[in-house]
Amino acid sequence: MKKFPSFSQWKQIFNVLKRGEKITLLAFLALAIGSLVFLGANFYITHTKVVPSFGGNYIEGVVGQPRFINPIYGQTNDIDRTLIDLVFSGLTTYDNHGNIVNDLVDHYTVSEDKKIYTFTLKSPVFWHDQQPLTSDDVIFTIKTLQNSDYKSPLRANWIDVGIEKISDKSFRFTLKQPYNSFLENCAVKIIPQHIWQDISPENFILSSYNLQPIGSGPFEFAGLKQNNAGFIESLNLQSNRRYHSAASFILGVSFKFFLTPDQAVKAANARDIDGFAISSFDKNIMDIERQVRQGWPKNETFSTYSLALPRYFAVFFNNQKPSIFSDANIRKAFSHGVNKDELLETIRQQTASEAVKVYSPILPDFYGYQPPTNEYEFDIEKSKTLLDKAGFKDQGQSYREKAIDKKPAFQFKSYLKVGSKGTEVTQLQGCLARLLRSVNIEQETEGAYTAATEAAVTEFQKKYLPDQKLTGETGPSTRQKLNELCITSSPNAKPLEFTLVTIDRPQLLEVATLLKNYWQKIGASVTINAAPASDLKLIIKERSYDALLYGETLGMEPDLYPFWYSSQKQDPGLNLSLYENKEVDKLLKDARQTSDEALKKEYLEKIQTAIMSDAPALFLYNPDYLYWVSKKVQGIDTDKIADPSKRFANITNWYLQTKRVWK
Repeated sequence: MKKFPSFSQWKQIFNVLKRGEKITLLAFLALAIGSLVFLGANFYITHTKVVPSFGGNYIEGVVGQPRFINPIYGQTNDIDRTLIDLVFSGLTTYDNHGNIVNDLVDHYTVSEDKKIYTFTLKSPVFWHDQQPLTSDDVIFTIKTLQNSDYKSPLRANWIDVGIEKISDKSFRFTLKQPYNSFLENCAVKIIPQHIWQDISPENFILSSYNLQPIGSGPFEFAGLKQNNAGFIESLNLQSNRRYHSAASFILGVSFKFFLTPDQAVKAANARDIDGFAISSFDKNIMDIERQVRQGWPKNETFSTYSLALPRYFAVFFNNQKPSIFSDANIRKAFSHGVNKDELLETIRQQTASEAVKVYSPILPDFYGYQPPTNEYEFDIEKSKTLLDKAGFKDQGQSYREKAIDKKPAFQFKSYLKVGSKGTEVTQLQGCLARLLRSVNIEQETEGAYTAATEAAVTEFQKKYLPDQKLTGETGPSTRQKLNELCITSSPNAKPLEFTLVTIDRPQLLEVATLLKNYWQKIGASVTINAAPASDLKLIIKERSYDALLYGETLGMEPDLYPFWYSSQKQDPGLNLSLYENKEVDKLLKDARQTSDEALKKEYLEKIQTAIMSDAPALFLYNPDYLYWVSKKVQGIDTDKIADPSKRFANITNWYLQTKRVWK
């Protein structure tokens, strides 16, 4: 029996093989090794999967500055709201589809009459400084919001809400009336009592904690950088590894702040930022896309996320006198005078995103309600007919006019003679002094009808009433002529003109210009006032506008009460049309109090019909919120958001790095 060759014999194999045999053997060896590597790699790939890995830092570019990273104040500024959402936690929150879900709350119960909500907190939950979060913190936050000394913009949501402690981890809310959107209000972020309790209301807005916050959210404050002028250049957050939910894969989130959109574009092109919200650039979106993406390889471009928002842009007509829009016929005429399809196409071209037409205040497409049956379709002839009905006629000019019969504030009505006294005598003496330069009556202005006044009236009759008997007194014919010559008549025609106010941003300015062009075709003279945000705030507060082109965000649980109830006509209410309808008021109350979703839907659709019949506003469009993020960032799957800050709704699932694990 032959023995198997020893290792030393195998080493001699190349000495006994011919050249061709050596090549063949080497080829087989290479093939065998390659096959083993392939099989091993294939086995590894087949039996493992790619999963997110901890690590990396996400950098976002923002135009503007943070002011109050504080839930008590920061709800009116998108930058503040974004940072608040990352640093703090609420009792409830929004998931990536816009649904209300538990956050700090482990579970809750609602009483049969829908007025009492009992919450139990998750355990354990810690603040970023490692102190425990308890019911005391929740009660402190709500009472701070309710206290008028703190001047919180959220105070109206909590005025009639009672709160009491049950234990360190449970508490109870008591409402005066049922409110089916209360759980959305509970998304308010909670602040730490042990940090804020000793700070007076006067010093609340001055505290350093407004820019160096301590919260309980998925990210905690790590530092900020300011230049010599005090401008905050960047703010850094780090992952909260003791977060009460799953900790984030991304280890840090940084924000870089810019003075101008051009600086942000430059940073994007230099790869200094990983993402940005288009709206913060305050520029034409198509221009931004061309500037940012010039010369970029396809695999290094930004992914565009188009997020649906429960908001709409509309023209809110001032329904109160003396505005011309107090006439429903005029409001309806202007509603019929706009080609929404054409306007919407312009918006789509500018935003490179989907924007949908809006015909109703309840956004039926977003919430799943029935659309209105009484829409205002584009119809110029109908617009003209309605304006004729309102008294504004086409007189062959560039704009329509309405004839008015307005009597002057003063007229000569009394028979005046020597001895008469009073205002009419004074007015008579002043008029004669102007008309009869040759008569010296300037000193006769004390309201007494003297001989000098009689002589002046006689001269007036000689000059202007030569065929009448000279009496020196103001008989009927003399009074008539005095009224013709002395009393300034008011204009006898009112032009169809008004000012359209909007915020000074490219997209809204373009929309305002389109609206102006449409309305000029039906005979209106329109002036556009594109106001800076700071000026617009005061204009809205004082309701000092004829028509306002503006946007409103409704929330994920539709509650139209703040926007259309008659008590909300004045600031801080959001009834921007100053609309009043008793039937609608009742329906608004019923819609927010019922716990029956089918009944709520019925009420809202009735509200829709009533508001559309009155045409207090022209509803235009609902654009998606555009957010650009580097393709290296994965795990973003948000589609609906309550407001722009909620683009980070699933931030804990975002990741920059991956690894393979066994299946």
